[in-house]
Amino acid sequence: MNVVENPEFVAALDSWSGTARLAGSELRQATDRLAAALELEGTLQHVWLALSVLGRGLPTEPEVRSAHRLLSSEGAVVLVAKLIKLSSTDRAHRQVELLHSPVIVDVRHTAETDLATGIQRVARETVKRWDTSHDITLVTWTGDGRAMRRLLPSERATALQGVPPVNGTTRSIDKHIVIPVGGSYLLPELAAESWRTERLAAMAEFGGLRTGVIGFDCVPLTTAETVGDGMPGAFARNLVAVSKMNKVGAISDAAGVEYKGWRRMLSSSGVSGPEVESILLAAEPGACTAEDEREFSELISLGGEPLVLVVGSHEPRKNHLAVLQAAELAWHSGLQFQLVFIGGNSWNSLDFSDMLDSLKDSGRPVEAVSALPDRLLWAAYRLSRFTIFTSINEGFGLPVAESLASGTPVLTSDHGSMKQIAASGGAVVVDPRNDDDILRGIRSLLIDHDLYARLRAEAAAYKVRPWDAYASELWNYFVGDAK
Repeated sequence: MNVVENPEFVAALDSWSGTARLAGSELRQATDRLAAALELEGTLQHVWLALSVLGRGLPTEPEVRSAHRLLSSEGAVVLVAKLIKLSSTDRAHRQVELLHSPVIVDVRHTAETDLATGIQRVARETVKRWDTSHDITLVTWTGDGRAMRRLLPSERATALQGVPPVNGTTRSIDKHIVIPVGGSYLLPELAAESWRTERLAAMAEFGGLRTGVIGFDCVPLTTAETVGDGMPGAFARNLVAVSKMNKVGAISDAAGVEYKGWRRMLSSSGVSGPEVESILLAAEPGACTAEDEREFSELISLGGEPLVLVVGSHEPRKNHLAVLQAAELAWHSGLQFQLVFIGGNSWNSLDFSDMLDSLKDSGRPVEAVSALPDRLLWAAYRLSRFTIFTSINEGFGLPVAESLASGTPVLTSDHGSMKQIAASGGAVVVDPRNDDDILRGIRSLLIDHDLYARLRAEAAAYKVRPWDAYASELWNYFVGDAK
């Protein structure tokens, strides 16, 4: 029997929720009631929930199995006595709120940063629509990484609207934690911390929840040479948790291929893995005014030369060194244009910064802007003759879709999700590992006026996929009519 369908067990747990400072006869009654319920129905799910409530935090998979073995060998009375000792630890002050059949949405990273990079943009645009249309519980994690709690108002503003985060201690709010009893858990961002993924894996396997995660990409596995040294290992731990979940909503066909390939690998270890479905990400143009366009033009000192825009962080996977090399060859051949990068530095971006500074010192018209508000980013898209996004590997390639949604042609890579987006028109595709091919694309977009006119018309006709449609389709896939 599912925990949610067992009112006796849920009632026994209710005695231990709240502050649960039990003593005397009240403690004995609560102990006897929980022991009797576990003796009658002692599945791994029941043990997981008992551990979560009495331990004031979410357990790991080894902790659940160890407790279940103790229940099987020594009985419920012994197990409950051990759990009571857990409830007297340094987490005993925590107040437990049992959420019955909730839809929990975990936005820890998104609630802590106002960055609008790919993952944060997707999480924010999706979750704020869920929050408007559905009854959801937004959560983050306590400072010790052991439990989930509701968001503070300031964290909620950051998660949904990108308001700059308010730094400060959360010790007092960490005393109030939430534990789901049935329902759904949704993860719209990447969780790579070991303390988080090991608890998510146990919750997904034993918690009795419907679980869903947005699948951005498997880049740390497929092109590990393009990510930081610690990321492949951290991502592998993320996949352990994902392997226990019910559904992955991949953001493109290319991301879906990666996740489905990974899922097939799981069969050798006897793990079936999650269902994977490709739900194409949204991209719709944002609002900007003529004043925004003037402000951006002044920011970069835009003159009469065509503007070529590159959006994205300067990590090796984005291939910005190759763009600089191709641009220098184009300038050397006599082509005239201004090149502007919008995006922050990332790991191993020193080579890019050095080459950028060298080109600027030699008088080349190239600039880098670390961050912009959305209104100026959209102004930049609209002012550009074309954009460049020749990444080595992407789960989606949001700047490609955003450029086309703005009516601006794009030069992008000839494979994966970027090729999928470019197939609708408005783009020139090249081999991102070939500087000469990137140069060919730059040249054609600058001097082949017939080609450019056709691409401009195709970009203007680009079929925009609204965020409302994406969020709704993803919700229906993950939750459906469960609520």
